[in-house]
Amino acid sequence: MEDKKLITVYIEDKPYRVKPERSMLDACLTLGFDLPYFCWHPAMHSVGACRQCAVKQFRDENDKKGMLVMACMTPAAEGVRISIKDPEAVEFRSKVIEWLMLNHPHDCPVCDEGGECHLQDMTVMTGHVYRRTRFKKRTHRNQYLGPFVNHEMNRCIQCYRCVRFYNDYAGGRDFGVFAAHDNVYFGRQEDGVLQSEFSGNLVEVCPTGVFTDRTLKAHYTRKWDLQTAPSICVHCGLGCNVIPGERYGTLRRIRNRYNGQVNGYFICDRGRYGYGFVNSERRIRHPYYVTCGASGEKEENKLDEGKALPHAKSLLQGAKGTIIGIGSPRASLEANYLLKRLSGPENFYAGFSGRDFNLVRRIISILTGGPIRTPTLKEVAEADAVFVLGEDVPGAAPMLGLALRQAVRQKPVEAAKKSGIPVWNDYAVRMAVQNDKGPLFIAASAATRIDPLAEGVFHGAPEDIARLGFAVAAAIRPDAPAPQGALPEAAARLVPLIAARLKTASRPVIISGTGAGSMAVIGAAANIAKSLLESGKGPGLCFVVPECNSIGLGLLGGKNLKEAVAAARQKRADTVIVLENDLFDRLSAPEAEALLAARQVIAIDHLPNHTVSMAHMVLPAAAFAEGTGTLVSNEGRAQRFYKVYVPGGQIEESWRWLAQLLAATGGAEFFTLDDVDRALAEEMPVFGGVPAAAPPADFRMSGLEIKIPRQPHRFSGRTAIHADVDVHEPKPPVDPDSPLSFSMEGFDGRPPSALISRFWAPGWNSVQAVNKFQSEVGGQLHGGDPGKRLIEPASKGPSLSYFTGIPPAFKRAWDKSLFLIVPLYHVFGSDRLSALSPPVAELVPSPYLALNPEDARDFTAREGAEIRLLIEGVSFRLPVRFDASIARGVAGFPFGLPGLHGVELPAWGRIEVKMSGWAEKSAGREWGEGEAGDV
Repeated sequence: MEDKKLITVYIEDKPYRVKPERSMLDACLTLGFDLPYFCWHPAMHSVGACRQCAVKQFRDENDKKGMLVMACMTPAAEGVRISIKDPEAVEFRSKVIEWLMLNHPHDCPVCDEGGECHLQDMTVMTGHVYRRTRFKKRTHRNQYLGPFVNHEMNRCIQCYRCVRFYNDYAGGRDFGVFAAHDNVYFGRQEDGVLQSEFSGNLVEVCPTGVFTDRTLKAHYTRKWDLQTAPSICVHCGLGCNVIPGERYGTLRRIRNRYNGQVNGYFICDRGRYGYGFVNSERRIRHPYYVTCGASGEKEENKLDEGKALPHAKSLLQGAKGTIIGIGSPRASLEANYLLKRLSGPENFYAGFSGRDFNLVRRIISILTGGPIRTPTLKEVAEADAVFVLGEDVPGAAPMLGLALRQAVRQKPVEAAKKSGIPVWNDYAVRMAVQNDKGPLFIAASAATRIDPLAEGVFHGAPEDIARLGFAVAAAIRPDAPAPQGALPEAAARLVPLIAARLKTASRPVIISGTGAGSMAVIGAAANIAKSLLESGKGPGLCFVVPECNSIGLGLLGGKNLKEAVAAARQKRADTVIVLENDLFDRLSAPEAEALLAARQVIAIDHLPNHTVSMAHMVLPAAAFAEGTGTLVSNEGRAQRFYKVYVPGGQIEESWRWLAQLLAATGGAEFFTLDDVDRALAEEMPVFGGVPAAAPPADFRMSGLEIKIPRQPHRFSGRTAIHADVDVHEPKPPVDPDSPLSFSMEGFDGRPPSALISRFWAPGWNSVQAVNKFQSEVGGQLHGGDPGKRLIEPASKGPSLSYFTGIPPAFKRAWDKSLFLIVPLYHVFGSDRLSALSPPVAELVPSPYLALNPEDARDFTAREGAEIRLLIEGVSFRLPVRFDASIARGVAGFPFGLPGLHGVELPAWGRIEVKMSGWAEKSAGREWGEGEAGDV
């Protein structure tokens, strides 16, 4: 049945039904017409700057003259008539491209963007083939913009996309446009590292080669020579879709893969540039076992092809007691499931620390036990009121932070819309909105990068953050439990304001998560959502989780690592199998050592770490780009990632190692990933949707017996790649786990969304080709966006009860050397894998301890002075960094930075100040304490 909301427009005198409230450029692209453009972007809409999308508009069918208009600035209204092919419009567009190219260097053969350049595509589309001008070209000096983005200003055509994205969309403040007229410059005030965590998107936003991938330059490969496959980012829990590209067995770059419900057109720099660990020279590429040499030193004994499995089998069959399996929130769902099968459910331990285990389990119980829905990233961006409780969103989940930057525009944009300004007219909307922002409230342990956007901010200890949340819930619904006693003054002022904004919103969202390390904070967030639900609202409750498969592992079940340590200390662990996990990151050193003191330890991982160094046998695991599997995001969305290339050595996917071990020890046999997914779905109903997350391996398009190629149709050098072995082209590897082939031959049409390896269409070689894969511009991909939600609100059964565990107010310790140590998060550094990428490592901050300046004065400690921090018997020596946003009696400890691990936060710790040159040193003491006392 035809949608009555559609309108009729006429293009080349033919009627088309389109949605209203969009521009004619948007409508033309949605209908499949090729119309050139530069300044317009589907996420940032129209400003009418480049004049490239000119068309002829006619009053009616009798008008034969018409007038030139810009399609991006022309509303799609009932009866609008335009012509793309009109000779005057065609000539005008050709003149526009000619003047835009006046100062362009025409350096396509040496430009990194060559072959995937939107400027090239649009030049061909307009028919501009000859340069007439003979005058000297304008030139500029390029800038150093940091380790991620390369700058070549001479290629600029002044479309303004870069500054619109960086400043207007992503909230950057260190990038701009300088000068005027035909001599404008896009860059920084001076050379320096771009400060936005989304700077890498300039590479895809720019239609020319002004901004290119600096990391790709170190191992440059043309787009058509990259082998690619659909994948999922592994550097946080949001599940952003990406396209990794490989050449010569090396991962060369990461590009965004559009998913309308998740990351849309963009990804963060952590996800784009954190791939370097895959290419590390430290990679484990061969299985080995460890023996003690004559001198007592450990010796690694490499196992030849085919010898690893028999050796591992002998270890397992020789086990004299229990086999314990340690899972991992960064390993695939299939690998964790098979480890659980191998060890037995009673001996499977989820690879979380004790606190993270409990936090994730509580989150899952909230999402699966009631009618509250977790929103997609797209829905967060469309929220008209947001309350962030206990999370540093930009530090822990940058793309969620980008969604919040869009959410604060929703209320003002709605007001502009009521004034008659169409949403797609971006310049007019921004002029009307100015600096107005919608309701955003943040309660966190310290200042975050999005605090300036918020209507109200509270910084405090986790206990006070939780109490604020409980108070807001009670202000919305009086039957919700309220905290006893007074709140801090800053929090008390916010309670009625937050409650009022959430109650009057149409699309409120509450964001919380594991970042504060507090069960009470998570409970408070759930209470707010329940209060809104019972007040007639349909709130979204979004939880931030630390790793790419935290939710998947939590749904799989198991025990926590503390229980595994107890089992080891009671001598109930004969053999321990550790899956892609460094236990020293999650346990104290004595606990990890006790667990790894088992008679036999088998580690499956792709990089050396402390746990691997204590293993008796090591099996080399595939990294995300070398394997196929499923991850479950914070939304509960199961998504498939695919093997981009076959790695060298004896590297195997972790799930395949475990499947072989399971079969070798008499267990069930699993030959393909589909076998594993079917068994998982049958055994655990919560995973019933996993097989539907992507097409099975035997899927073929339209009955054709051909797979979907990973290589572009212009892929070159297939014999040269292996010329050192054989000048003949080798047989492509066989992939039994997906409908994708390691070849350029195969289905050349539009595949299902979960199998899109690249965005390309005839005449569209740049990323702008994504328009051809969408059901409508900016909408979902044809056939629906990738992934399958495993968690949906419960429509039947008992409603979620209010949480009542309200903590008492935070009180400073009487001993002024004791502080509550809370975790702080950094875009670069808090995620361990991305920090191993050399370009990312350049931006990882040095370890430090953050103190309120007033507290630091109690120690007479200067900023930068070295202190010693003692937490649960673990000692750290750190420089002091002042942070006035941190509450008195609280200290900030950067989560995940090199050398800062082995403790669960928040926790009480003692601070000692180095007394170099002070009185205590003359008394024979190098370190002094504020006051005596035990931690």
